[in-house]
Formats: sequence, structure tokens, C-alpha cells
Amino acid sequence: MKTRFVTILLLFTCGFAVAQDDTLQEPNYRFRKTALITTAATGYAASMTGLYYAWYSNYPQSSFHFINDNNEWLQMDKIGHGASAYQIGRIGYEAMRWAGYSEKPSALIGGSAGFVYLTVIEILDGFSAEWGASGGDLIANTTGSMLFIGQQLLWKEQKIMLKYSYHPTPFAAYRPGLLGKNHAEQWLKDYNGQTYWLSFNINSLLRNKDIFPDWFCLSIGYSATGMTGAVENPLSDNGQPIPWFERNRQFYFSADVDLSKIKTRYRGVNMFLNVVNFIKIPFPALEFNNEKGLILHPLYF
Repeated sequence: MKTRFVTILLLFTCGFAVAQDDTLQEPNYRFRKTALITTAATGYAASMTGLYYAWYSNYPQSSFHFINDNNEWLQMDKIGHGASAYQIGRIGYEAMRWAGYSEKPSALIGGSAGFVYLTVIEILDGFSAEWGASGGDLIANTTGSMLFIGQQLLWKEQKIMLKYSYHPTPFAAYRPGLLGKNHAEQWLKDYNGQTYWLSFNINSLLRNKDIFPDWFCLSIGYSATGMTGAVENPLSDNGQPIPWFERNRQFYFSADVDLSKIKTRYRGVNMFLNVVNFIKIPFPALEFNNEKGLILHPLYF
């Protein structure tokens, strides 16, 4: 959950500042480089300080150690780590390009921002007696960063994007302390309502601009449901019984929109579309799961 909170925070605080400049005035790259370095250093220090006091300060410290949490939450948290690393890398790349750095160092250095940032969080976890560093998280962080960097070096664009969507579920009501007391908490904490998507920009992949609109994507999604505990579901929480739920994986096929391909005359609108491009747009979706087989959703969030 920490990684999703940090990702959303960085996307909305940095995204607007690093979106493509649509003005006709010649950019002052010296000023932009200074602004980027200052903003990055200040944001890093502030976010890490806030993260420490919010998640670590009230728990005992320990010697550095690893844990194996790869079987938790039907791997939803691992995919979330990869998506977070990918999206932070996207913002890091765009920030460096905005500041006037060339393509390759922006892809390599900026695209690695997610891996570096989330690795620091893993180190903090490793020194906390409550948690521990996770090898699975490190692999997921690396995978998400390499998905962005590899495409940027190979194609100079993102033809395959990692995205996120959310819908409320009934499971959080049984364990609100763990899964969230309200929607503001549940979209970060409740893995049952989260879906992660690989969105493929069809025109970019086919290199044919006449078949589909530039923004049209097809998406493959993964989620899981029936989870009221990390590894297995408890029978009760704070003395209150919890019904038995089947833990189940779900796979989806749907359409999507690459918002970065939609250009308007208004700079603010373009900036907004760029920032929120981590969200999978709701569309009809075909679901497959082992319990019910194929299910058609007229509109899936």
C-alpha cells in the first residue's frame, strides 16, 4: 500500500510540472534544470520524512532482514509494485525531458526513478521489525522499471503501458482496519477492488496509422477477489465472525484509451490527461475465472 500512496502522490505533484510545454516561448532549460533538481530533492526529502513518520516511527527497529511474502494477496501486491515503478519512471523520464536532457539519459536515469525510490522503501522495510525487505518486491520493481526503460530505448515511446483501475467491494467491511474504512482508504488498501492492466496501443504496435485512432488500446487485466487476509482468510476480526470466501484469480480483456495521444488546444487539459494516464478507462470487459468461467461486464472499472 505504501508504494501506491507514494506513486499517486508523485504523479499528481510532479506530473503537471513536467508535462510537455505547449507554449511558443523558447524554454529556459537552465532554469528548468535548477527547478527539477530542487523539486526532486525537496520532494524526496519530504516524502521520505512523511513516509517514515506515517509507517515506521511507531514500530520497533531491527537488524536488516528479508522476508518471503511472495504468496500474499495472490501476488496482487507484487504487480502493484511493478506498476508503481513503471509510473514513477514515466514521470522521471518526462521530468528530465522537460528540463532539456537528451533522450537516452532521460530514459536510463529518469526511467530508473521508480526502482531507486522503491528500493529505498524496501531498505526501510528491512530495518523494521514489523515488516522486512522483500526479494519479490525488488524483482517486481525492477520489472516495472525495465518495461518503461526498454520501450523508451527501443521505440522512444510507450506502446505497452501498465495501468490501474479500482471498484469498491464488500470485503473491506469485514476487515476495515486492514482493507480500509472508506473509499479513500480502500482504493489504496483493498486488493480485491484493484485491477492492473497491460494496455497495448494498437496503432503504435502495428505501425499503421489508418486502422484505429492513435489513442485506441486493447488491454489485458489481472485481479483477485475473496481476500480478507494476506495468505489465508481469518474466521473473525476483533471478535466479529467473517464469512468464508473463495480466494480467486480473475483475468480480463477490454479496450482502453491512451490519454497521452489525445491533444487539445488547451495546455492545462493536455497536462491533466498526461497525469491521469495511469488510470485504465472503464469499458466493457470479458472476465475469466476458475469459479464462474467467462463473464461479460457491460462496464468494468
